[in-house]
Amino acid sequence: MKLGIISDTHGLLRPEITPALAGVDHILHLGDVGKVSILRELEKIAPVTAIRGNVDRDGPCAELPETEVVLFEGRYLYLLHDLKTLHLDPAAAKFAAVLSGHTHAPNVYRRKGVLYFNPGSCGPRRFNLPVTIGLLEVEAGQEVEAQLVQIVPQ
Repeated sequence: MKLGIISDTHGLLRPEITPALAGVDHILHLGDVGKVSILRELEKIAPVTAIRGNVDRDGPCAELPETEVVLFEGRYLYLLHDLKTLHLDPAAAKFAAVLSGHTHAPNVYRRKGVLYFNPGSCGPRRFNLPVTIGLLEVEAGQEVEAQLVQIVPQ
């Protein structure tokens, strides 16, 4: 199963996002959506699961959950916006991956058998950080594999 992972759109859905997410089975938005219309556009590509971020204070985006647990191919994924707010042990909870955003900086690493993945930001460019999204490959009984995709050249 192929998942599209995005975060920190801040109300901007760049036209490059649609082709980058072509063929994904599901999209996970890790917060700071900015406008609910972003989610509606993403739903034209694939089903969407979204959580709220610190800028999602008003309107429909404020009603999104703060965290979410999703199950794909027998693998549990934990979604939260800011990794600093993680208050559980993902390995003890048997999560295959922890997916977060907030920093706008892409990051991929493993700790105690758990994948930690931040796809970076695909909204307005912040500082000199790249504009990126992520892709996850999830297969039953396999480690979850992450890939960063740069959307806009530096």
